[in-house]
Amino acid sequence: MHGRRLATTDRLLAITAEREVETTEQLRAWADGRDVELSVIGAGEPIGEAYEPNRATLGITIGDEGMFLEGIKAFAPREIPILGVSTGDPAFLARVDRSDMEDALEETVRGRAVVDSRQQIAVHADRIDATGINDVTFRHVPPSEPTDAKVTTLKLFADDEYVGAFEGTGLAVSTPTGSTGISLSAGGPVHHPVNNHSLQVVPLHTHRLGVRPAVFAPSTELHVIVGGETAMSIDGGRTHAILQQGSVVRVSGADTFAHVVRTSYDDHFFTAMATELGWGVRAPDDRGPVAALDRSQSTDAPDTVHRARDIAIEAAESAGEPLEELHGQVESVKEKTGKADIVTEADYQSDRIITTVIENEFPDHAIRSEEREFIEGDGAYEWLVDPLDGTGNFAHGNPNYSVSIALLSDGVPVVGVVHVPETDETFHAVAGEEAYVDETRLSTTDRSELDESMLLSGYDPDGSFLTRFYERTRGVRRLGSAALNLCYLASGSADAVWEYDTYPWDVAAGVVIARAAGAHITDASGDDYELVFDLDERAELLGSNGPLHPALLDHLRADADDRQ
Repeated sequence: MHGRRLATTDRLLAITAEREVETTEQLRAWADGRDVELSVIGAGEPIGEAYEPNRATLGITIGDEGMFLEGIKAFAPREIPILGVSTGDPAFLARVDRSDMEDALEETVRGRAVVDSRQQIAVHADRIDATGINDVTFRHVPPSEPTDAKVTTLKLFADDEYVGAFEGTGLAVSTPTGSTGISLSAGGPVHHPVNNHSLQVVPLHTHRLGVRPAVFAPSTELHVIVGGETAMSIDGGRTHAILQQGSVVRVSGADTFAHVVRTSYDDHFFTAMATELGWGVRAPDDRGPVAALDRSQSTDAPDTVHRARDIAIEAAESAGEPLEELHGQVESVKEKTGKADIVTEADYQSDRIITTVIENEFPDHAIRSEEREFIEGDGAYEWLVDPLDGTGNFAHGNPNYSVSIALLSDGVPVVGVVHVPETDETFHAVAGEEAYVDETRLSTTDRSELDESMLLSGYDPDGSFLTRFYERTRGVRRLGSAALNLCYLASGSADAVWEYDTYPWDVAAGVVIARAAGAHITDASGDDYELVFDLDERAELLGSNGPLHPALLDHLRADADDRQ
């Protein structure tokens, strides 16, 4: 989950204890001042109607680590991001001090926080179906007679492969987040938990020298076969059971991650390590040169255009998340009205994320979006936003749709960003510089012969472009997204693009990207293409790799002459 998505937060769900009255009231006053709805839920109470699906919601916990674990239990299955406010000592999970709560919230709802993706653990056994964020432990039940056996044997399989028999007092299977607990005390490694998706197995008080901790992918299904009466505990006892000899427990990575919000006001992970565990490698207050920087200062700040490019990438990728989520629902809806509702919601959510991020970062810039009224600005900069280019494709479950964002300076496109949610690709460029898809530089093809070329067509009302070029080329394709057409021209996946008519928000970003990659873009007469904001005036676009352009123009002109 992208932190920029949190810029649209309009709903807070807070889990807190009765004793945290002062901090809870402080949160309530902040929410009232921001016109953000707040529901306060007691620890252990069900969320119930307080949660509304498809609403921009932030979960908050106020208290200690136990309260944060309550938040994980409530929020993670609903994929609600969680901000933990600590009312005691610094902790591994709830790392925002109560004195910094309002500043951390302000940073979060301005879309400037980071969201960590935390691996969870899923545990399945007879009458047990549970999820945890830390670990599941298997421990020998102490015998009633002190002379009886004090060890147990646990057999472990990874998918269909036999790992071995662990003989000792037990076994811990932990996530990276839980690696600092029981696993660490048993000699296991510390895993930095941020976006670290793995599971580790650590024996407890092993009686065999050859047994060592092991790390597995979260998709691995671990089978633990119990050799005697064993106590199983998940996340320190939030779920627990006594297992009998022969019981089989399946452990794997959970289907959903826990989304943990991190701000500049959080204590760092290794600072929390030093404080909580008395880690001797470093002094608890030695946070290094990065922490010495003032939060309000930055070095080597980029100019407006390059900063705009970076913000546009973050906004487009954040907007792509709800689009991908809603796209997955389209095929399951049979009623036409139901699909229309999903498409409308997709447009709305994507547009709201993008425009909110831009308004937060560039309050003096104008914004022109396909989905809302023009937002006036002061100065030379204007944004063009198409929150969902390829709406028809989206509505039919087709993956060829995109998010398109461009920045104009004095009416000239200078930044282009196009994000493709279904392939998780982001095309971007600054005018006059190179074009990229993610970190890979783009370049157009160098073909000059029509019979060697593949073309893309946009709206072609009477099929004249298809008729004129299909037999002379290696094919004419229509994807249904003008922004994608131009990006594929830039990447060399097509040699030319034709659009019978264009809207500025559909093509502005793609034009910047294609030109930066070496494309030549004109109208049907060969004049340089310019954005047309008069929607009653047809604005055709012809883009090519350059060498192919003369042949394309000749055929278009010949077609026009034949029609006269």
